[in-house]
Amino acid sequence: MNTQTGNITVSATFPDRDSAERAFQAVEERGYTKDDINLVMSKDTRKRYFDEEHEEVHTELGSKAMEGAGTGSAIGGTVGAIAGVIAALGTNLIIPGLGLVIAGPIAAGLAGAGAGGLTGGLIGALVGSGIKEEHAKVYEKSVKDGRIVLSVKTNNVEDAAAIRETWEGYGASDIY
Repeated sequence: MNTQTGNITVSATFPDRDSAERAFQAVEERGYTKDDINLVMSKDTRKRYFDEEHEEVHTELGSKAMEGAGTGSAIGGTVGAIAGVIAALGTNLIIPGLGLVIAGPIAAGLAGAGAGGLTGGLIGALVGSGIKEEHAKVYEKSVKDGRIVLSVKTNNVEDAAAIRETWEGYGASDIY
């Protein structure tokens, strides 16, 4: 079996909370952590699908996020899926000028870059995280249309292929 190594970024858009959560869990089950996974969505999408005030959702991902968040007091007693993803990913940014919620290493990079890092907008942030510019443009439109973008830097081609196949089964589109 070929075990070619190297970081291969797999990215896709998801139509809703359920598909994004399942995709996140699939990546986690392959051994990837918050240091490998990025999540991008609009503030409106977060509010529409994941506003924890409107719905109480108990999930395995939410439980893991609560553990990772220490006491969990920032999230409350129940965790909506995206709140769990954001908490599990750690560093996250809500960017008012762009209307975006960004979590994962991409958020840490933007935070480290300060305000100057935001001048390139979402496309610049995605390109900086390893996504090709032409794909980043597709994702920018998808985020504006209410979809959720997930990406992960895989360790090898086998993981990349397995994640891609799993994500296709969860309704992902624009998989690169």
